Amino acid sequence: MILNFPSCCVLDSDDQPVRSVSVDLNNDASLVIDIPDALCERDKVKFTVHTKTTLSSFQKPEFSVPRQHEEFIWLHDTIVETEEYAGLIIPPAPPKPDFEGPREKMHKLGEGESSMTKEEYAKMKQELEAEYLAVFKKTVQVHEVFLQRLSSHPIFRKDRNFQIFLEYDQDLSVRRKNAKEMFGGFFKNMVKSADEVLISGVKEVDEFFEQEKTFLLDYSSKIKDASAKAEKMTRSHKNVADDYNHISGALNSTAADNNTAFKNVCVLQKLEDRVASDQELKLTELLRYYTRDIQAAKDLLYRRARALADNENSNKALDKARLKGKDIAQAEENQKQCLQKFDKLSESGKKELTSFKARRVVAFRKNLIEMTELEIKHAKVRRLKCCVYHYMFTRQCSGSHGKPGNMREF
Repeated sequence: MILNFPSCCVLDSDDQPVRSVSVDLNNDASLVIDIPDALCERDKVKFTVHTKTTLSSFQKPEFSVPRQHEEFIWLHDTIVETEEYAGLIIPPAPPKPDFEGPREKMHKLGEGESSMTKEEYAKMKQELEAEYLAVFKKTVQVHEVFLQRLSSHPIFRKDRNFQIFLEYDQDLSVRRKNAKEMFGGFFKNMVKSADEVLISGVKEVDEFFEQEKTFLLDYSSKIKDASAKAEKMTRSHKNVADDYNHISGALNSTAADNNTAFKNVCVLQKLEDRVASDQELKLTELLRYYTRDIQAAKDLLYRRARALADNENSNKALDKARLKGKDIAQAEENQKQCLQKFDKLSESGKKELTSFKARRVVAFRKNLIEMTELEIKHAKVRRLKCCVYHYMFTRQCSGSHGKPGNMREF
C-alpha cells in the first residue's frame, strides 16, 4: 500500500487540524522546520523535511529534502556521540515506524472478503485505512517534533551534522548498523549499567542535582504508569466504538424499519472513535513522549555523575602521585581537565533541567486544556443525542390517546 497526504494532522469534525505532541516552546522564526509531506511505502517512510531560515550559515532561505527514518537515527546518534553535548538534554530519537498491526488486519480482511457483503467489506476497509493513516500521521509527527526540538535549541541548531541533514539534497548514504555494531551498543549499555553501580556510591556535592535525581526517578515511574492507564482508557473507547460497529451491522442487515436506529448507532460509533483519537493524540502520545524525554534527562544526570566520579578519581590519583613524587605534572593536568569537564557539565546541566521543567509544564498544560475542550465538545454531542433519543422514545411509547406506539422506528 502507498499512501500520500499533505500534512501531519488529524481533522476533527469541524475540519480543524488536531495536533499531537506539542513540546516546542520556541517562537524564533530564524529557523522553522516542518514535515509537510510524507510517502509511505511497504517497508519505509520517506519524509519531506521543509526548512525556512534567515540564518547565514545556510545557503538558501528555504529548501526541502527527502529523509528516511534511518537518517533521523543517524542524526540523533551523532549528537549523542558528540562529547561537547554531554551536559545537554539530547532530544529522544523518534521511534521506528511500525505499521504491522494495520497491515495484518488489512491482510485478514482481504482473506475474508468472500464471506462478507459488499457493504460490510467496504465499511471495514474504510475503517482499517483510517487506522493505518492515524498511525502514519503520528509517525510523521514524532519525527517532526524531534527536528523542532533541535532547531529550538541555541546549541543544537548550530550543529554541523544537523545543518547537513536539513540542507543536503542528496541521499546521506546512511546505512543500518551491522550485527557487530548492534552488539557493541548492547555491551555499551552493559558497561553503563555497571558504571551506574560504581557511581551510585559517589556522594553528590550539589543539592540541586540530588533533588533532580530523586524527582526524575519518581516522576519517571509515575509517567510510565499514567501512560499505561491512558492507553487502557483509549482502548476502552475503541472497544466501545467496535461494539457500536457490530450493532450497526446487525441493524443494517435486518428490516428497513431499523433505518433510524442504524443511523443513530453509526453516529455513536463515530463519536467514540473521535473520543479515542483525541485522547490518543492529546494525552497518550504526550505521556509516551515524556517517558522518552525523561529518560534523556536521566541520561544527562548519568553523564554528570560519571564526570563527578572521574573528578574524584583524578583527585585521588593526584594525591597518590604527590606521595610517590612521580608523574605529578601529568596527574595535575588530568585533574584539571576532569574538574573543568565536571564544572561545565554542572553549569549546562542546571540550565537544561530548569528549561526541561518549564517546557514540560507548558506542554502538559496546553495539551490538557485542548483535550478538555474536545471532551466538552463531545459531551455536548452526547447530550444532544440523548435528548433526541429520549424524545423519540417517549413519543413512540405514548402513541395516540396514551396508548403504546410503534417502537419499530426507534
